[in-house]
Amino acid sequence: MNRQDSLTSLEKKWILYDVANSAFTLLVSTILPLYFGLLASADGLSDVDYLAYWGYSISVSTLIVAVTGPFTGALADRRNRKKPLFLLTIAAGAIACIGMGLANRWLVFLVVFVIARTAYSLSLVIYDSMLGDVTTEDRMDSVSSHGYAWGYIGSCIPFIICLVFILNAEKIGVPQKTAMVISLFVTAIWWVVMSLPLARAYKQQFYISEKEERSEGIIAQLGRTLREMVQNKRILFFLLAFFFYIDGVYTIIDMSTAYGSALGLDSTALLLALLVTQFVAFPSALIMGRLSSKYPSEKLITVCIGAYFCIAVFAFFMAHAWQFWVLAICVGMFQGGIQALSRSYFTKIIPPEKSGEYFGFLDICGKGASFIGTLVMSAVSQLTGNINLGVLPIACFFLIGIFLFRMSVRGK
Repeated sequence: MNRQDSLTSLEKKWILYDVANSAFTLLVSTILPLYFGLLASADGLSDVDYLAYWGYSISVSTLIVAVTGPFTGALADRRNRKKPLFLLTIAAGAIACIGMGLANRWLVFLVVFVIARTAYSLSLVIYDSMLGDVTTEDRMDSVSSHGYAWGYIGSCIPFIICLVFILNAEKIGVPQKTAMVISLFVTAIWWVVMSLPLARAYKQQFYISEKEERSEGIIAQLGRTLREMVQNKRILFFLLAFFFYIDGVYTIIDMSTAYGSALGLDSTALLLALLVTQFVAFPSALIMGRLSSKYPSEKLITVCIGAYFCIAVFAFFMAHAWQFWVLAICVGMFQGGIQALSRSYFTKIIPPEKSGEYFGFLDICGKGASFIGTLVMSAVSQLTGNINLGVLPIACFFLIGIFLFRMSVRGK
């Protein structure tokens, strides 16, 4: 094993949080839409309204994160603030995760879900900004790829436990709804326990100076950082590109199970197909990490965006169960790569002492941007009554993303 492949103790603990939070990500894209479906059907919601309200709740959450993310990041950039804020977001997310299991009406469930997803997203703003503290620039692509890779495979452990329990609920005399509630508890516990190693070992290396902290308030600090980003063409065009292409990625992730369910696909097949996505994503993300040592990450990101454009076009024509399996495998091949390389690429081009602020703004262009994707997909599906038409605009986001990303590369 060469130096590039060998991970330090701190890098491993940082990677472990990808394993922790990915359990919640997998829950959101698989079990939660089905649980919401049970609550929604009990109140007589149609399949179209079910998909739309699920999309609207995701949009509300991402909009909240878009507003609060930069403020959270700016606070985290101050000396010894990053770890306490990180722990606070984890605690809030885990408590809300358990709270979803206590909700008996679909509207209450969605409110608690918004809280859980918001806390989860804010924890990632801080977590991603920690990359520069735990490794060196020449190792960022590899470490970031390892994070997503082990996140995909590690999150399968609690998911498989939950899946086996849900699929065999009737055999052991437990209502399916109860099995899903237990799954929420298991996910929350996993999230907290797997976060502890990083929480104990992490020490903030980069932060703004005490002089800047005393002389500027949070709003003034964010304003100056925003002006710096606008003046730096490489960062500006990357943020714009990221806004479009990661919007499409997150929309596909967030809406995949609800989309397949609304098409009438079997819930068991949906869950198993998405589990296959996790297993495919594991080696694929590691391969991308290795390729980054041979090819510029700019080229690899461009390839990933192009692949996602093809995936979105394929999803437009999807109507059968076997096609969802193909979609799941294709998403797994490029999902980890595009996220990992985007994270490490951005870390390299920003000031390390302001990583929290910059990642807060990146989240506006990332998860915050998926407000548009889920909103467009939900609205088009609801207005036309045609679910397939809802996914078509997502393909356009990837085309725009490729163009703007190449502008960023030329802005070096």
